[in-house]
Amino acid sequence: MRALVTGIAGFAGSHLADYLTSHTECQVWGVVLEAPLAPLPADVKLLYGDLRDRDAVVAILRAAMPDVIFHLAAQAAVAISWRDPWDTLETNIHTQVNLLSVMAELGLGARIIVVGSEQEYGAVRPADLPIDEDTPLRPTSPYAVSKVTQDLLGLQYFLSHGIPAIRVRPFPHIGPRQRPDFVAAAFAEQIAQIEAGERDAVVKVGNLAAERDYTDVRDVVRAYWLLALHGEPGEVYNVGSGVARSVRSLLEGLIALSHAEIRVEVDPARFRPVDMPLTVCDPRRLKAATGWEPEIPFQQSLQDILDYWRGRVSQVTRPEV
Repeated sequence: MRALVTGIAGFAGSHLADYLTSHTECQVWGVVLEAPLAPLPADVKLLYGDLRDRDAVVAILRAAMPDVIFHLAAQAAVAISWRDPWDTLETNIHTQVNLLSVMAELGLGARIIVVGSEQEYGAVRPADLPIDEDTPLRPTSPYAVSKVTQDLLGLQYFLSHGIPAIRVRPFPHIGPRQRPDFVAAAFAEQIAQIEAGERDAVVKVGNLAAERDYTDVRDVVRAYWLLALHGEPGEVYNVGSGVARSVRSLLEGLIALSHAEIRVEVDPARFRPVDMPLTVCDPRRLKAATGWEPEIPFQQSLQDILDYWRGRVSQVTRPEV
């Protein structure tokens, strides 16, 4: 099987590359804009191109001729979408349109995993919890609107062109390699800098009361693979643990793994314009289709995130010999 991963050098993409090369017999192709900063598995075949360029998408799909496509390339930060809404909308929607329309033009019968987000559900009402796939979509950010559009484009091309699109709505995923635009990585980076003496012993935080369904990224990408094999084209699947944890518990868990004496300071700039108090996934459809269960304990995720940022900080601060 030939698998194509867009955004393969990103957070989820790099973990999916690890999984596919170590647990499957797939020949793995990846799409990047430029040379990756971090190494990818040696047997990944890289293709370079901007997915907003339709001609580039034609060349990429003709080169890879994949049996399955995992479309992970995106502008993925909610906060960035508030600062520059059009860039997020243009990037996420344009790339999705190009992939689906070129697949139709080439008659490519590959399954495509269209990656949306739990942000699509947006302003969830208490009566909607836990959130299943029939929960109304009430997006509250430009990023969420872009993901709703990607999601519905997948459905539209399934209905209009028979493209075997399988849509996923992952809930927040955490793990090593995530950028500090996201909460777990933001906390871990600050703690690692404090341990290294690179900043005052203060972690700056936003809303700690919010409760989220955090799942390790390595479990999330395994769900993508299982859905590529067993998911129903045209269907949509939530991906999440089904357990809600507060942002405060995430922070306290990371601080407990540190030897440093750390204070916490609220930074109003870190609050979102809209922030739901509680979101939690109903993953029953995913489990029924694939048998998937999360395997990596929350505490292990936190340890791996902090160790990753300790390594990153030490690389930056290590004196030259």
